[in-house]
Amino acid sequence: MLKLLKYLKKSIPSIILIFGLLVLQAFCDLSLPAYTADIVDVGIQQGGIKEAVPIAIRESQMTNLRKLMEADEEELVLNSYTLLSKDNLTAKDFQHYQKEYPILDKENVYILNVAKKDNEENYEKLKSTMSNAFILLSMLDSKSKETAAVKSQLLSQLPKDMADKSLIDILSVLPKEQFNMIIGTMKEKTSQVPDRILEQGAIAAIRLEYKTIGLDTNRIQRNYTLLAGAKMLGLALLGTAASVTVGFLASKVGAGLGRDLREKVFSKVMKFSNLEFDQFSTASLITRSTNDIQQVQMIMVMLLRMVFYAPILAIGGVIKVLNTNTSMTWIIALGVFLILCLVGTLFILAMPRFKLMQKLLDNLNLVTREILTGLPVIRAFSKEKTEEKRFDKANKDLMRTNLFVNRVMSFMVPVMTLIMNGITILILWIGAENIDLGTMQVGDIMAFISYAMQIIMSFLMLSMLSIILPRASVSASRIAEVLNTKLSIHDPETPVAFEADKKGYVEFDNVSFRYPKAEDYVLSNITFTAKPGETTAIIGSTGSGKSTLINLIPRFFDVTEGKVKIDGVDVRNVTQHDLRDRLGFVPQKGILFSGTIDSNIRYGKENATGEEVERAAKIAQAYDFIEEKPDKYKSPIAQGGSNVSGGQKQRLSIARAIAKDPEIYIFDDSFSALDYKTDVALRKALKTEIGDSTVIIVAQRISTILHADQILVLDDGKIVGKGTHKELLNSCEVYKQIALSQLSKEELAHE
Repeated sequence: MLKLLKYLKKSIPSIILIFGLLVLQAFCDLSLPAYTADIVDVGIQQGGIKEAVPIAIRESQMTNLRKLMEADEEELVLNSYTLLSKDNLTAKDFQHYQKEYPILDKENVYILNVAKKDNEENYEKLKSTMSNAFILLSMLDSKSKETAAVKSQLLSQLPKDMADKSLIDILSVLPKEQFNMIIGTMKEKTSQVPDRILEQGAIAAIRLEYKTIGLDTNRIQRNYTLLAGAKMLGLALLGTAASVTVGFLASKVGAGLGRDLREKVFSKVMKFSNLEFDQFSTASLITRSTNDIQQVQMIMVMLLRMVFYAPILAIGGVIKVLNTNTSMTWIIALGVFLILCLVGTLFILAMPRFKLMQKLLDNLNLVTREILTGLPVIRAFSKEKTEEKRFDKANKDLMRTNLFVNRVMSFMVPVMTLIMNGITILILWIGAENIDLGTMQVGDIMAFISYAMQIIMSFLMLSMLSIILPRASVSASRIAEVLNTKLSIHDPETPVAFEADKKGYVEFDNVSFRYPKAEDYVLSNITFTAKPGETTAIIGSTGSGKSTLINLIPRFFDVTEGKVKIDGVDVRNVTQHDLRDRLGFVPQKGILFSGTIDSNIRYGKENATGEEVERAAKIAQAYDFIEEKPDKYKSPIAQGGSNVSGGQKQRLSIARAIAKDPEIYIFDDSFSALDYKTDVALRKALKTEIGDSTVIIVAQRISTILHADQILVLDDGKIVGKGTHKELLNSCEVYKQIALSQLSKEELAHE
């Protein structure tokens, strides 16, 4: 898979942007649970009051609170609040503050003058001081039996006019030692109460104080909830926008990678020689260019959306959890461990099948292609049932593998759901105990569950990817195998030009050839020259090396020994384009492309005029059947030329080569599907119309090459005869046997 990453160079800016957007998306996703917890804990339970530090407090209440503080605490509080009164305010300011604090016309009010961001350490100390003071004052003002008993006991020692006084006022008149002893006992009791419960109690007292001052506590609660909700909505929209953008960019990068890989694979395959095509079947190359690249494209999108995102989400979730409550982190660790065990088990079961699936898909494509291509033969031999069984076997093998993988994957969903629900129940179980102990709040539990699910899901995403990745890795390896295939035919680093004074010459200089890893030579010591204005024919028995010899001219193969020269230059010293531009090649099997007759004839020369196309058709003896068609040259040609006969296909292939007007024509047994009359007319037209060009013909029929200027007779890869028809009948026994097998002695004598 890593071998293909070099094709992502163009997409680096998009990938960097995706990473940034994923960080933004993770920030938004991880912030939402905290706001949910705040709405539950602060907005609902605390009435919108964030902390036990009141923004305003009556002077009388402040006086009572100060009685319960140490000297340094009292100093901190006084420095943190500013007293508002008619004496220190202008009329305008007093009117302004009175609207905010209605009780100001009856009693002076202290307002907070510090912020947490100014000095966090002092602020936390202030919060602790005010929280403890409010709790103590609430205990003294409570109507509990314990408080009533203390008040009754103290009143028994004091004048009767103190009966209407509050307990804090009564304590204030006591000696300092007795006051400190009573308050110290109360502080000792409150020290055993969790900080969260103390803070909640203090906030309840502060809310009551706000009501007394005249503040609209409902508005405070509503404003806090709406503001938190608006922030959540904004984060959700921002996260959604980031997610959509990431999806778009990831799809664009994936599609771009798929496009580039298809282009690279296609370009590479176009440069393959016949040797490379022997390494890969056509069905395999099709699968690699389509399904395999699709797998890599899909995994690339998932990598950009999940592999990048999962670690960011997991790390952020862990940080958030540690800030929420560290006592329950073991639950998340347990969930991650169970998920990894599940995925590991499935990975062991599914991994071998993923590797097998692509091979089975190759096999299915191969069988399907062979059956569809050979359908006429299958029908002719009544082998439909046999081929159906063959296809059914390939199809069922792939189906069974797919079913196994899908069943394994479908098993994961319910087990994963069970694990996640179990983790949720465990968090609620342990969290309930913490709430009962006062160490957590309901909102914290909700946030913890959200963070736990996010962390587990991030590990699940990575684990899921580890299952899908092997199949993509197999596909990537198959693609890389094509891209990294070393070409046996390549252009020289410093190509040379053709010699102008030897135009049209084809020379074989002691050429020998054998296939890679083969021991025996297919061709040995081949030497001849084909000249312009002459026809050189090659004949021999099946397997004698005729087509191999022809394929050496356009460099479909390279010679093992010796040289093949065109226009006096070794074909290995010029570019393949320049070489093949001088050739008009007609293969043994006529090949047409989907389009029209006109587009097929113009294939070698797109700018050919209508007259040139018509001339080529006439020379190739295709003019008559073309003119008989309703659309003539605009008549459609189906894929592979399936809507024309074999003879028509060969004639159109010959016309295509003639329209190119090359200096060298190569006909590789290209007249085999023609009847004798058409064959004669075609050879006569070739002699008349392209007589100045070099013509090389490979043929099986003696009648096709009778009038060739030079006939080469091949036998077992060697030239055993060279000359004209008459010369070879007298000098070459192999040629004579071939001739007698096709024509009688009388016919040969007549010819």
